[in-house]
Parts: sequence; structure tokens; C-alpha cells
Amino acid sequence: MRLDWSRPYIMGVVNTTPDSFSDGGRFSSVEAAVAHALSLDADGADLIDIGGESTRPGAAPVAADEEIRRVVPVLEALAGRTRAALSIDTSKAEVARAALAAGAEVVNDISGGLFDPGLVAVAAEAGAALVCGHLRGASLAEVHAGELAPPSFDQVVDELGRRLAVLPAELRGRTVCDPGLGFGKRVRENLELSRRAGELAAALSCAVMVGPSRKRFLGELTGRPVGERDAATIGAALASIVAGAHMVRVHDVAGVGEALRVFRAVRGDLPP
Repeated sequence: MRLDWSRPYIMGVVNTTPDSFSDGGRFSSVEAAVAHALSLDADGADLIDIGGESTRPGAAPVAADEEIRRVVPVLEALAGRTRAALSIDTSKAEVARAALAAGAEVVNDISGGLFDPGLVAVAAEAGAALVCGHLRGASLAEVHAGELAPPSFDQVVDELGRRLAVLPAELRGRTVCDPGLGFGKRVRENLELSRRAGELAAALSCAVMVGPSRKRFLGELTGRPVGERDAATIGAALASIVAGAHMVRVHDVAGVGEALRVFRAVRGDLPP
């Protein structure tokens, strides 16, 4: 899959997990997940990201076969039915391989290949696009333990740059970088990475995706619980796009999409 980056893109989120931080397992059945994905497609999502393992702090690890059981039937049911490209949100090579065979075109790995280096080869061999995320640590438990020092902007650039450097050349041309908001970063780092999204893209010569949706730092800024952070997410998404982000990953595709259309029309990017 290739995107021309002639405009900002929106990736919609579908969590098939029973313990998601944002939707509490509302879409853990195949039928509910498929219906939600089709709704996001109708709302204007450019990509639909389907995940079978929660990445929230304290979430229990999920075995590859269970993750496959959760996501593959959803992908198979959606294949050929959406305008949006299908993405698999996983850090496991085995899951990525099964998902790509079931119809996914994008692999979204929050670890950027750290958790399972074999995932890179799977994406490369399949001709898939890759979202290369940033975090520090050998597991999500380590990332969320709070024992690792939050990275500076320059360290994020350096660490993502090193991950990009080892990618096969063709795969690098299909790769989007994600600075990993919320993964081992505090409010200050999350805001700086969002504010400097364009600088990150320029430094890495890579398109950048920012994923602020409903995250804890928005709650710390607004005092709102998870279920009431969509307005804050819209603000963060628009600010990131203004700063140079090429894509935003969000739960509320309709809200962000409408805000983005009006914003671009006011700015003069779109005809009235």
C-alpha cells in the first residue's frame, strides 16, 4: 500500500480485546468489531487498524494464537468490503503473517521491531506498509513500569532513525514513523513530540503518524476520564497535523474528520 500524502490521513481504531483502555471490550466479538470497522469506513477513515492485544498499562500479555483468533476472522470478514485500507496492530511476526494473509495491507508495530525482529521480514516479504513505533524496553510491562527515563526529542529521532536504517530499502519506502505518544513519555514529552511532528518527519525523511487518541496525557491536561477525551483528541490531532504530521490514529473518526474538513476549508486548503 502506498499513500501520496497529498492530504492528512486518518487511521481509525478497532480493538477486539476484552480489556481495551478506551472501549472496555465493546468490540470483542467478531460481529461487533466488523460493524464498528464498517462504521469507521463510512465515517471517512483512510485506514482501519485492528488490534487483538491491549497495550494499556497492566494489561495481560496475549499469546500469538489467541491474538490471531481475535483478529483474523474480523479481517477476513472485512476484506474487499471497505474503501479504507486494513491494518493489523501487532508486535508479533506470527500475527502479522496471519493478518496479512487475511487481507491486511499495513502492519502497525508500536515497538518498531523491538519486541519481535522477525516482524520486519514478514512485512517486507508481503509488500506491506509498516508503521514503525517508538518505545523503550523489551516488553510492554517494562515500558509502563516507569523505571526507564523518558526520551528527549533528539533521542526519539536517533532511536527511530536506527530502526529505519536496518529496514530493507523497499520496506523503508513504505514505512511511516510513530513517536509513540504515551509509551514511556510524560505530558511534556508527548506535547513536544506532537508539536514537532514536522521536524521529526524531516529529520527521518519519513512520513509521521501521531496517535493521541484518548490517552492519559490528555486526561492529565483536561481532567477528563477516558470516555470524555474525544474533544481533547480533536485538538491534539489538529495541532499535530498543523505541525506536520501526515496521519493521525484516532477512535472518533467522524469527529476528527469533520473538524479537519472545516479546519482545512477555513485555512484555504479545500474549496468552500
